[in-house]
Parts: sequence; structure tokens; C-alpha cells
Amino acid sequence: MRDVAIIGIKTTRFGENWDISLRDTITEAGVGALEDAGVTGEEIDAIIVGNMSGGQFIEQEHIGALIADYAGLAKELHVPATRVEAACASGGLALRQGIHAVASGLEDIVVAAGVEKMTDISSSSASTALAAAADREWEGIMGATFPGLYAMIARLHMHKYGTTSEQLAQVAVKNHANGVHNPIAQYHNKISVDDVLRSIMVADPLHIFDCSPITDGAAAVILAPADIAHKYTDTPVYVKATSQASDTIALHDRKDITTLAATVEAGKRAFRMAKLTPGDIDLVEVHDCFTIAEICAIEDLGFVKKGEGGKFTEEGNTAIDGKIPVNTSGGLKSCGHPVGATGIKQAAEIVEQLRGDAGKRQVNGAEIGMTHNVGGSGATAVVHILSRNR
Repeated sequence: MRDVAIIGIKTTRFGENWDISLRDTITEAGVGALEDAGVTGEEIDAIIVGNMSGGQFIEQEHIGALIADYAGLAKELHVPATRVEAACASGGLALRQGIHAVASGLEDIVVAAGVEKMTDISSSSASTALAAAADREWEGIMGATFPGLYAMIARLHMHKYGTTSEQLAQVAVKNHANGVHNPIAQYHNKISVDDVLRSIMVADPLHIFDCSPITDGAAAVILAPADIAHKYTDTPVYVKATSQASDTIALHDRKDITTLAATVEAGKRAFRMAKLTPGDIDLVEVHDCFTIAEICAIEDLGFVKKGEGGKFTEEGNTAIDGKIPVNTSGGLKSCGHPVGATGIKQAAEIVEQLRGDAGKRQVNGAEIGMTHNVGGSGATAVVHILSRNR
């Protein structure tokens, strides 16, 4: 197995981009990442793209071939392009599969990308499409949506550990404060705890400001063997670990719904692979599809004991200048959540941080970062550890 490096990145602007198609969005990300890496189309060995539900959102399947064609990589070069799906963890899975391809020696230069175009249909239709990431037979058909499922997780977390609505709100406040300084973020407005608590109740105890939005966007990274990374860039970022784990797709089959067991296991595997501990991580991008999800994530990854995530956040420990900066990008809450792209965007944020290019979001002295991408309500978790040093 070869060491793998990220040599180029690009994330498009996330938002309600009604005037930009999926093919234009992903092409912008891919071309930008190639330019960042100084790689030509002729050097690309493979494209792996994460996309959850092109069929339901834009009535387009065969996404991999579409992207290769529209990017001008199919007709003459015939670059193989593969679409992978793991619900909201599709981007993280694309990155993992790209790493596998390079590490194995089968490919040298791989584009790992993610894209979703979610705003071309109504909000109700988008909610129906997203519900397909849950158990349709035992949850969706009974009327359960993701706000409802995560509301049950939040309510039990409150009951067991004393977590408060104010502590949930602090997650949103912090992530919006970070997103103000991220040019790709969907929202650039600061909010207060009162703003969150006064916003519309979606599924008790989750208000609308506790929820990530429906979003269009794409992101791409370029992967290469670590041995040749400096041929392309002076600031390669090295993959120290990639891991994935599964759990039951329906909440009712789990021992404790306040713990995402797939996150726990994926985190443990990543730390073992990298020979690191949570204390070695300088910053982490976690999957805050809802504010309770961030609190559960920092607990399940081992940054804080179970049940203490709310208090830990309230005390400012997850801020950019805190003990463990969480979601310096603004997270899903402020950046938005184009479900196929989020896992790649997380990696791009860590790369920016490790390069020292994050501007007002910069974590001083950051050398090791982690990403955590979740599919559905935790049936899939994908974790990566990236380092400035090989």
C-alpha cells in the first residue's frame, strides 16, 4: 500500500444556485481542483464522484459518465468515472474509494469529488428524496423525516444527560460565526442563541436554526501517491487514515440512539490506522446536519465524554480558539449541505487549514485534522485523518 496525498482542492459556492446546472457545478469544482494541483486532463487516471440522489433531484442517473462527458474526459481520453452513494456520506465515501485506488497502486492521479443539486424541486419533494436515506419501510412510510429522527435523538440526550436547547443553539451560533468568514458558505450571517430559540419549531426540540439547509454545490480534491506529490505542489496534505463503519439503518434497532455506533467504530479504526489519539487532533469537521448531531459526534469520536458535549460546546471549547476547533468551515449548518458534496468539502477545509490558507478561520499551528461524514441517521460513517507532515 502506498501513502496518499491531496495535491489540489476546490469547492464551489454553496447555496440556492438555481441558474447553475449539476454538470456546470461539478465541472467548476473539478477544473478548479486540477488547476490548484497543476494537473492536466491527460494525467487523470480515474474520477470517483459522490452523489446521493441525482435521479430524484434532477431526474438524472449515470452521473459518473455524465461528468466525464461534460468535462471533456470521455470522448478522446475515456477516463473511467464512477458514481458512489452512501446517502449524506457519499462525498466521504468517494474520497475513501479514491484513496483506495491510489494506495493500491492501480491509479496514480484520481479526482475524488461530490455534487448535489437539490433546489430544482420543491422543499417537500426534497424532503421525500432525503427520507430515502432512512428506512423507508419502518420509518419513512410512517411519516418520519430526518428532523423527526434527530429530534428523538436530541430529546433522549436531554433526558439522559441534561443537555439543553440553549446548548444545542450554541452549536448553530458558533458555526454561523465561522461561516461568516468562509466565501463558499450559503449563509454569512451571525445569529444569537435567542435567534435560534425564537425560530420556527420543526420537530421538538429542534428549531429551524438547528437544521442544515437544502443546498446546491460541489467539491473536488486531487489525489496522488505521496512520493510524487511535491512534483505538483509545495504544500501536499497527507492521508494518515481512512475508515468506514455501518450501523442499523433504522433507529429502533439500536441499543442507544444517542450514540452513533458507526461513528464510534469508524473513529477508533481511524485512530488505530494513524497511530493517533483524539488528543493529537488539532481540528475536526463533523457532520452537523442538526445541532444535536455535532454534540453526538464530538462525544462519539472521543473528544469529550458521553453526555458532556453540550456543556463542552457551551463553554467555548469547540470555537476556533478552543480546545478542539469544530467545523471551522461553518459546518453543514452555515455552509449548507449538498449531500453528495459535503464529505469532500470537509476534506477541502482541512487541507486549507493545514496549508495555512483559511484566513480569519485559521487555526494557529494546525498540523493534523479529521473529517467525519454521516449517511442518514448514522447507518454509515466515514472518517479521515489528514496531516501536514508525512
